[in-house]
Amino acid sequence: MIYTTLLNIAIFQGIVLGLIILKSSLFNSNSNKYLAGLLFALSIVLLNYVFELEDAFTSYPLLRFLDAIDWVFLFPVFTFLFIINRIDDSVKNRQKTYLCYIPFVYNSILNITICLDNVAGIYKIPESCMYLINILQLIQLLMAVIIVVFLPLYSYFMIKHLKDPQEKKWVITLLTIMYLLLFVWLTTYLVGLFFHSDISSTMSVLALSVTFIIHWTAYIGIYKYKLVKNKDAVYNFLNNDLAISYSSLQIVENSTPEEYKESITADNLYFQKLEILCKEQHIYTDSTLNREKVAEKLGISAGYVSQIINTITEDNFANYINQYRVEAVKEMISNSEYENYNLLTMGLESGFTSKTTFYKAFKKVTGQTPNEYKNTGK
Repeated sequence: MIYTTLLNIAIFQGIVLGLIILKSSLFNSNSNKYLAGLLFALSIVLLNYVFELEDAFTSYPLLRFLDAIDWVFLFPVFTFLFIINRIDDSVKNRQKTYLCYIPFVYNSILNITICLDNVAGIYKIPESCMYLINILQLIQLLMAVIIVVFLPLYSYFMIKHLKDPQEKKWVITLLTIMYLLLFVWLTTYLVGLFFHSDISSTMSVLALSVTFIIHWTAYIGIYKYKLVKNKDAVYNFLNNDLAISYSSLQIVENSTPEEYKESITADNLYFQKLEILCKEQHIYTDSTLNREKVAEKLGISAGYVSQIINTITEDNFANYINQYRVEAVKEMISNSEYENYNLLTMGLESGFTSKTTFYKAFKKVTGQTPNEYKNTGK
């Protein structure tokens, strides 16, 4: 009873948290959409396990179709896509991400095809075709090994492109937990398949591990390490339905700044979204970035962009963006992967348009020239 209650709580939390990430402008980003997808996939896998524990598949056989879809194949896919959507576009655009979905689609189609025979009885697969089905299932098993073993390893390789050290630490932890979970699941599945062993106890432990991932993602990923920047804004969003409910968010997004009468503080939803664009999508690396482009992304006027930045940071738009660019250069200087880059190249890759503007902005932010900063670091 307690065990299934824990699973049901995790299912509910995963679905609610996924919806919050998808629907709230606080969390709105491409990478977070894949995190929401991961939470949904985890919740569905847990839901299928609860159906099995409660013997719901016997009472409602058509639920087998939900279980037939290989949701677990989406775990490494969504984790990988979450990572690469937090790195530079130059690296991300080289990835053929659509290939990641092939094992999931292949296995789901094969399993549903078999279910149409075994569960729905819509048709009968001829005995002469069973040899072909067995071959297809062997391919299915091979795909499971490939995506569970190799995609997380490739994800580790992609993590090096993350610029925020704190974020990198959190993502490595998430990926490691996910990798161990998938590896144990695959090993357990193969043992049960080839040795006909009882794997129910191991699967129960894995289900509890999934609940841990959901709870941990909610607390660490969103509140502590901040998928959005301001903790108070997250707390208010999750706990104060009157202050920042989803319906009010919709009104804000569809209203003009003049109609939006909240005081401009760090909790301002447009500022939160701007922070996400800078921290996750690294829009500051665009050397042509200006107020108008940012305003278009936020759905507000260029004047309101300036008003928000001036009020909250007590600085102007150019200096605000240049601070991100300077921080990017500082991270490159301290990263051995960029040791062959000269300082000007680092500045240009971070979004500065010339050596003069680069050196001037760097000096303004750090009190040192790039050369002085680099030599001091050594």
